[in-house]
Amino acid sequence: MSELRNHTPDGPPAPIRAGREPRFPGGPVADPAGSHHERRIRSFQPRRSRVTAGQGDALQRLWPVWGLDIDGLRVLDLEEMFGGLPVVLEIGFGMGEATAQMAAADPGTGILAVDVHTPGQGNLLGLAERNGLSNIRVANGDAIILLREMLPPRSLDGLRVFFPDPWPKKRHHKRRLIQPEFLTLAAARLKPGAILHCATDWEPYAEQMLEVLSAHPDFENTQEHGGYAPRPAFRPLTRFEGQGLDKGHKVHDLLFRRPLGPA
Repeated sequence: MSELRNHTPDGPPAPIRAGREPRFPGGPVADPAGSHHERRIRSFQPRRSRVTAGQGDALQRLWPVWGLDIDGLRVLDLEEMFGGLPVVLEIGFGMGEATAQMAAADPGTGILAVDVHTPGQGNLLGLAERNGLSNIRVANGDAIILLREMLPPRSLDGLRVFFPDPWPKKRHHKRRLIQPEFLTLAAARLKPGAILHCATDWEPYAEQMLEVLSAHPDFENTQEHGGYAPRPAFRPLTRFEGQGLDKGHKVHDLLFRRPLGPA
């Protein structure tokens, strides 16, 4: 049986059987803000799947360097964290392949990538190390708490929400992330001129996104005549997106800007 190794302070590494979620000393913790903030309806569900040996190794070695738990107890200094680079927040990065590609293509922009999927966190950390991507930081936990409690006003140069959970059943629509309340919170953290970029392959969710974004006073459509935007060249075609396209799904991109305001 293959195994991961859990380092202990008083002896040799203790084996952890494959198929059970390992514990990573100094790594991401489960629900880091759960005991500090209110319980509410969430737009995500933590997924439990096997962490490979490589992902576990990346989590143990690299989390103290490039990772952070969203505990809601401090305000982040993004300028210090990214060495003065402009910073884009990415909510929900899956396994991180697209995030790593965007970071490699634009080393002058920092990416603060948020997810709750442990294998994906480990995978992205490993990709960052192998490709020398020092402009990525990986955050674990609830993006709402990150935005509300841990990011200063007007601190972000962009926000990306690619393929969020569509919550297709009508009774679950309230769980969708792109809602007026979320947009108001996001707008307060975005600099004037910053872009909010959403993408989805779920047609009803795309329609809702377009409706609430178009109606929100803190955003304006980058498309002169409204509607969806062509897929920007900088957004990589992900494996997940490719699977959707193979099934006949149509992907919609929405690019909305925080207005610059009066001069």
